[in-house]
Amino acid sequence: MGWRRVAGQIGRSVTVWAVSTLTMLLLAGLLPDFRLQSPDGDSATRIAVTAACGAGAFGLLSALVWPLLVRMLLLVPALFLGLLVFFLNGSLLLLALRLNPSGRGEVAPETAVIVAAVMSAVASATGGALAVRDDDAYRRRLLRLADRRRRATLPCASTPGLVCVQLDGVGHDVLTAAVREGLMPTVARWLAADGIIPPTHRLTAWRTDWSSQTGASQLGILHGSTYDVPAFRWYEKDRGEVMVCNRPTSAAELQRRATARTGEAGLLAVDGASRGNLFSGGAGEQALVLSIATRRRGRENRSRAGYFAYFSDPANAVRTALSFFAEIGREIGQSTRARFARAHPRVGRGGLYPLVRAFATVVERDVVVAAVMGDLLAGRTAVYADLVAYDEVAHHSGPDSRDARQVLRRLDRSLALIEKAAEHAPRPYRLVVLSDHGQSPGETFRSRYGLTLTDLVRAGSGLPVPRGAGRTPSGAEARAAVRAALGRDDAESGPAPRSEPVVLASGNLGLVSFPDVPHRMTKEEIDARHPALLPTLANHPGIGFLLVRSAEHDGVVLGPCGTEIPLAELDERPGPLARFGPGAVDAVRRTHAFPHTADIMVNSWHDPATGQIHAFEEQIGSHGGLGGAQSRPFLLSPLTLSVPEEDGEALTGAERVHGVLRRWLGELNGPEVPLDAGPERRAA
Repeated sequence: MGWRRVAGQIGRSVTVWAVSTLTMLLLAGLLPDFRLQSPDGDSATRIAVTAACGAGAFGLLSALVWPLLVRMLLLVPALFLGLLVFFLNGSLLLLALRLNPSGRGEVAPETAVIVAAVMSAVASATGGALAVRDDDAYRRRLLRLADRRRRATLPCASTPGLVCVQLDGVGHDVLTAAVREGLMPTVARWLAADGIIPPTHRLTAWRTDWSSQTGASQLGILHGSTYDVPAFRWYEKDRGEVMVCNRPTSAAELQRRATARTGEAGLLAVDGASRGNLFSGGAGEQALVLSIATRRRGRENRSRAGYFAYFSDPANAVRTALSFFAEIGREIGQSTRARFARAHPRVGRGGLYPLVRAFATVVERDVVVAAVMGDLLAGRTAVYADLVAYDEVAHHSGPDSRDARQVLRRLDRSLALIEKAAEHAPRPYRLVVLSDHGQSPGETFRSRYGLTLTDLVRAGSGLPVPRGAGRTPSGAEARAAVRAALGRDDAESGPAPRSEPVVLASGNLGLVSFPDVPHRMTKEEIDARHPALLPTLANHPGIGFLLVRSAEHDGVVLGPCGTEIPLAELDERPGPLARFGPGAVDAVRRTHAFPHTADIMVNSWHDPATGQIHAFEEQIGSHGGLGGAQSRPFLLSPLTLSVPEEDGEALTGAERVHGVLRRWLGELNGPEVPLDAGPERRAA
């Protein structure tokens, strides 16, 4: 068997080399700046030898030199990888022609980029088509792409493993609509949407906490704690620092706090892998994990190693780079079409956004999917990966837009690839797909009212606001409310503020903090300092409710027309929280108990009939607070695992999702699955 395997590898290598030679001959005939013969002409045999030598040299350089170049590329910001891939690949071809013993090859530098890209793509397609013919070769190829040769030789457990793929920002209703419209055939097959074959998975909706965003949800799912994460970004008075969930230093601190609170390393602590996440989950294998990005490079910090594992294959680099630039073109075309069609609502999509979108929808997806496939073939026990493509596009195009639906179609293909890899894995796997939150549509607060939340807070605090905001109807209303509350004709004549408030936004959740006051201020203290602020905010039509601490009632919810309800009475009279649906009261109470909850928590207006909200950020699809689909993500799990809601109650909070996943890991360590289980059973 060993000799057969070696012979098969040699045969595939020779075939790839022959196809590359023919590709080089064809390109030399088509491109005027690419020659394989001397100016005086050569025989067909000489030209063929030149092409064969050039293709061989290019293949060897790609195999030997390219991984070293990729190591250096790890020092380059990821957004610029696509630009360098073509340049370096073309440079390798120029070097290969110079090393050609015939001395006949010649190509212009700009043409070398094209020739190298085509040859890499053809070689990759040929090698993949040949390798997929037998399982061993297919497995070895995927292991090489994911840089898992070391683990492939280790013994593997025969009990099922658990793979969790997070589709960032995809709400329960969005997923069901995509299945119904035929956008996600893989998921539709699992759910037996056509009614022909029996289902293999069940779909469950769950409810987030008040902070409906990746930082809180993923911390809860991976580390079992969402305690003291009031939003995506917030100000901590005791540290004098703004925490931002997708900032490496903040992510590392949040992971440290969660680990200390639970006393456990995380969901992935036993033979786990974390791919593309904010947090590690305690995994020993990590790639593109934000919480370790600030550490010095070494064995304990392999956050960017996922790039090397994927881009060490030049064909992967070229294919992803081509898709990267195609995605940039797609975004420019889609945004131009939306602008000419005067689509509403709409936000700006210029600047670096096309590059950011291309990275999220192409580079991050390709690297993470390849890493997960490698983890499966290496036989890891638990894998958790985050695909952020939909979330990024939906923020700027809308959660129900055509642009976002196209991303769902491509994500479904990624799930199919992972399912295919599971069929070739050395152990059976259970594939779970879930989301961390949904997204709610709606015109931004600034677009609807002509001023930002910061402008409104400044007006209510007696601080100057930008002239543009002051001229809008909403700005004028804010100033009028200030004057009425102060009983003065001129709001600017109010008491001079001692310091300016810190106003932060997390989707449609706003946080107002006064940094010069060391504790969380009470309503009474805020009223004494800025008597117009709370009425200005509570009575604004774009705001749903406020949460503030109270010296008399511990905490109160404020609404329009003087509504003031103590937290203890919300069950009997939820007031403005009624329109935010079940769970809103419990979510507000829980957040109120956090040490770093802001002085004023502001949740935007919400229309229960349409599900729309007003984001305080410039996003027409947003999440972060209460209201609409943002609080209703999904959990898609195999029927071979126990029902998520064992007690019959709704699945509420990321901490409970963590408990469900832990329970499933415990179940999978029980009776072994028979070794003769078919591919459908093994990929379930």
